[in-house]
Formats: sequence, C-alpha cells, structure tokens
Amino acid sequence: MNRRALGIWSATALVVGNMVGSGVFLLPASLAPYGATALIGWTITLVGTLALAATFARLAMKWPHTGGPYAFARAGFGDAAGFLIAWSYWVSIWSAIAAIAVAFAGSMGALFPTIAATPVYSAACALTALWLCLGINLAGIREAGRAQIVLTAMKIIPLLLFALVAIWFIDRHNLALTHPAGTTFPSAINATAALTLWAMLGFESATVPAGDTENPERTIPRATVFGALLAGVVTVLACTAVTGIVAPGVLAKSSAPMADAARQLWGNGAGVAIAALMAVACLGALNGWVLLSAQVPMAAAQDGFLPAPLARLDANGTPRIGLLVSGLLATLLIVANYTRSLVQLFTFSILLSTAATLLPYLAGAAAWLRRGDKRGRIAATIGLVFSIYALTGIGREAMLWGAALLAAGLPVYWWMRRQP
Repeated sequence: MNRRALGIWSATALVVGNMVGSGVFLLPASLAPYGATALIGWTITLVGTLALAATFARLAMKWPHTGGPYAFARAGFGDAAGFLIAWSYWVSIWSAIAAIAVAFAGSMGALFPTIAATPVYSAACALTALWLCLGINLAGIREAGRAQIVLTAMKIIPLLLFALVAIWFIDRHNLALTHPAGTTFPSAINATAALTLWAMLGFESATVPAGDTENPERTIPRATVFGALLAGVVTVLACTAVTGIVAPGVLAKSSAPMADAARQLWGNGAGVAIAALMAVACLGALNGWVLLSAQVPMAAAQDGFLPAPLARLDANGTPRIGLLVSGLLATLLIVANYTRSLVQLFTFSILLSTAATLLPYLAGAAAWLRRGDKRGRIAATIGLVFSIYALTGIGREAMLWGAALLAAGLPVYWWMRRQP
C-alpha cells in the first residue's frame, strides 16, 4: 500500500467532500416542520462538531493509525470496545452511502423528472451512482483521492457563492419558531440537533485512511479542523438561506429544496444549475464515503476482529473485498426501503447513519478523557456531552435499527475470538 497516496489537499478534500454532500441540499426538507427552531439545532450541532473535530485531531496526533474512530476506541478502552466501534462505524458508513445515493437520485430527478416519477426509477438511479463510485475506488486510493479533489472544488466554490447571495433574500415569515404537533419545544430542538448532525458527519474522515496519508501526524489534524470549519460554515449558511426562502409547506415536500429556492429567486435556469451542482456534490460525498467504507473493516480485519478477506489488498493496494461488501450492504438498504418516498428514505437513512456514528464519536471523546493529555479536555467534554444529547434525539425507529445492527456484530466478535 502506498503510504503517500493522500496529501494535505486530498485529505482536506476528503473531509470537506464527505461533509458537504446530500445534507446541505436535502436537509431543509427534513427540517421544514421546525422553521427557525432549526437554527438553535444548527448552533448546538456546529459547536459540538467543532469540539469533536478538535478532539479527533488530537487523537490522530496521538494514535495515527488506520481506522480512525476504531483505532482510538481500541487504544482507549481495549479490544472489545474497538470491535464494537469498528462495527458501528462501518454500519454508519454504508448507511450514509445509501442516503447519499438516494440524494443523488433526488438531484437527478430535478433535472430529469422521469427519474423521480416512481420509486423503482429513483432506486435504479441511486444504485447506478453507488456502483459508479465503487468502480472509481476499485481503481485505487490515489485515483479516488484525485477524483475527490476535483469533485470537492467543483461544488464548494459555487455553493459558497449561492449561500452568500441567497442569504439576503430570506423571508422572515418562513423562519418562525415552530415544531410539529404533539412535540414540545425542547424535544423539537433535540430532534433538529440530531437531523443537522447528518450534515456535519464526516469531519473525522481524514483520520480513517491514516496508513495511506503522507505525514499523518501533521496532515490529518490540519485537514480535520480546517475542513470541518469550512464545511460547517458553508452548510449552515446555505441551509438557512433555503429554509428562509421557500415556504414551509412547499419545502417539506421538495426532493430538491435548494434547486427550488434558486428557481424561485432567479428562474428555471438557476434551479437546473443548482440541481446539477447537487448531483456533483452527492457524487463527491459518495466517492469519499465509499473510499472510507473499506478502510475501517480492513483495519479491524488486520487486527483479527473481522474475517481476514476484508484485509486483503489487490495489486493497486485496494481492499477490494471490503469495498464490494460495503457496496452490497448499501445496495440492500436501498432496495429494502425503495417503496418510501425520496424524502422519507433519505430521512430514515440519515437517522440510522447518525445513530451508528454517534457511538464512535462518543467513544473517541471518552478515549481522550481517559488516556489523553490534560490539554483538550474541555473540547472532549463538550463533544462527549453533545454526542449523548444528539443520540437522544434520533428517534425510536432509527435507534432500534441501530441497536439491532450493533447486536448483529456480537456473534461475529465471539466467532473471531474463538479462531486460533
């Protein structure tokens, strides 16, 4: 495996590209019932995310090993905790892949309405994007890193311009402090914090392929903190602008909220351009998450916690089997839920992915508090509290799915421990 496959630009593009994906374009629809209440959720999420990013940057300097959250949990709490975090994080990754592929189908549906006409067409479009990115990654991590730089640059610059311009067209009437019937204001804030966290997932991306990163002790912390800050600011600005421009009733039913906002402001051509930008953004995020999808099981397999074939590398240094297994799991999630609407499938997938990711975030913060230096303890404490708080807002369905998938890993751990 080439340890110099990812430099500072590729690592930063991995962080920004994985964070700025489907969330910034589709989240306004999921947040529509909450109005301006979502701004409180965004504030909590941004503070918590930056605290976690700072903590993971320190963890990467202390333990710059492939696997990111898995490596940190194992170093902090031992083998059993390491396995559970590896399993949970792997679940979160292929769930995220499914959600982003669905978001890509939504963006293509805004460009070509036939795609969004039936669940079958939407699912087929999502699966096509998924396996296209798998093909790119099967060519090698260097090629995937180069593609990530290009795709990230293509989306972050126009997205930032959109956010800075559109924010001035907000209609304050669309930003009332509301929450769905049957919920309380505190529970609504909790729910928006859980939903908005989806857009912040991925700040830890640079920590995962540490074995393929040039000078990881320096590159990973810089890419993590700068990438999280840049992606966080752009995402919050853009989502707030869309929420304030499109009426809540229209927004809640939209499969491409940002495109609808641009169309409302500047006409159909602008809507088409934003839909195309969303497609590029989703491909960039999909490519980045597919890249990570084999790194975590590979690291765990190398340590004997998952079957050995997941650690096997081809001639290009690519964990081919891990990529294919992750792609198959994401495919099954899309197929199993294809009868839902795009917004319903997207919301379910992001909550499942978020639930599975919060455990690694919580474990990472706790690992620093247990074995890290005194510096950074405040950030780690904030990150730990935020992770627990966000976990309580995930919702019953996603929590049950997440718990069931986590429990499914226990027989694997038991079986692997019995191997000679």
